[in-house]
Amino acid sequence: MRRKRPAPIPPRHGLDPARLRLPEEGPWTTLLEHLVERLPRVAPARIEEMLHEQRIHGEDGPLGIDAAYIPGSFVWFHRDLPDEVPVPFDVTVLHRDDHLLVVDKPHFLATIPRGRHVLETALVRLRRSLDLPALSPAHRLDRVTAGLVMFVITPSARGAYQTMFRDRLVHKEYEAIAPYDPGLELPRTVHSRIVKERGVLAAQEVAGPPNAESTVELLEHRDRLGRYRLTPATGRTHQLRVHMCSLGIPILGDDFYPELHEKPLDDFTKPLQLLAKVLEFDDPLTGEHRRFTSRRTLAAWDSLDKWAS
Repeated sequence: MRRKRPAPIPPRHGLDPARLRLPEEGPWTTLLEHLVERLPRVAPARIEEMLHEQRIHGEDGPLGIDAAYIPGSFVWFHRDLPDEVPVPFDVTVLHRDDHLLVVDKPHFLATIPRGRHVLETALVRLRRSLDLPALSPAHRLDRVTAGLVMFVITPSARGAYQTMFRDRLVHKEYEAIAPYDPGLELPRTVHSRIVKERGVLAAQEVAGPPNAESTVELLEHRDRLGRYRLTPATGRTHQLRVHMCSLGIPILGDDFYPELHEKPLDDFTKPLQLLAKVLEFDDPLTGEHRRFTSRRTLAAWDSLDKWAS
């Protein structure tokens, strides 16, 4: 396996620089011409400014406004950060050893940088607060879902742990608060085909061979609400939320299912009542059996009024 070229500039704010490989063929004579075409969301004047300020680097150092286009070469730079809404909740560290970091993520905090969420993400917060610039996620958890997320501290161990999740060797359990339906026979295993199209916020169930499987169990109920244990056997996007909705008991606080409602990023009321409760697996490096359990609880079960506020 070819080793990735090291960046010639250090991380900033816990973020690695972006890296671009220039095509072997093309009509460009200068780097500026190519970047203006390659980065349509960045104003041409901003790209010129970055080159003037020597913020774009090649392997041998900063590149200027008149830098020639070199086919097959690499350039690195730090992207401008978006304006972000601070998420007023903390990430709690539950476990740390030489290779692994397991945390309890709050609702509303994204796991990794993407789109409008960069600094206000679990990965960047942890890299900065724990001084772990090489920290990487072993898997992902939706921004609106709270609970367990596992990160890998040692770069050489990253592949083993990420492969473990990819190959579904990790037992996961979730808890959810949703309406109680006395006529719904539980426990049951739900099978369906879930499709999530690029650029479309919500996933949907379609006809065809099943690609998603979830087991739904009722743990207890009161006041027309149920507390459920959800065990996914697969990992499709929004799988548990889609399956609960298909059973007629959509999870409290779900702004996507059954109907899509846009929620402002600074609205931290009524968090989705879904919690990644358990991660259990045999460690691929040591063979040790590991089980981690979230210490968080779902607010709507304790107090519906408090959850709504």
